[in-house]
Amino acid sequence: MAGSGPQFPQPTDIKLHQASCVLEIAFDDGRTFKLPYEFLRVHSPSAEVRGHGPGQETLQVGKRDVTIVNVEPVGHYALRPTFSDGHDTGIYSWEYLYDLGSRTDELWQRYLARLSASGASRDPS
Repeated sequence: MAGSGPQFPQPTDIKLHQASCVLEIAFDDGRTFKLPYEFLRVHSPSAEVRGHGPGQETLQVGKRDVTIVNVEPVGHYALRPTFSDGHDTGIYSWEYLYDLGSRTDELWQRYLARLSASGASRDPS
């Protein structure tokens, strides 16, 4: 669309690696990210996980073994994965996936710190 501002990188390839539980996504700016299923699950953009405003996030626990059982495209702008724990309301836009990929280490460390602070575990109870 003309006049819609700078074009965000678009994915050129998306692969689900079921053995290693990683979603690999390559973008047209040459960057490729490998996003663990657990990481994607605990960072779901759904209201169920993120809440409806800052500070309303719900800490996701016990997701170490979660897998992705299905992925559906949402238009030409996003993916909607179905996770093995039944969660399927997260719409992951290309921009959000790119952001997650760019900040994986920082976001993962923050998540682990929140888990630790709450005495929770990545392992299912």
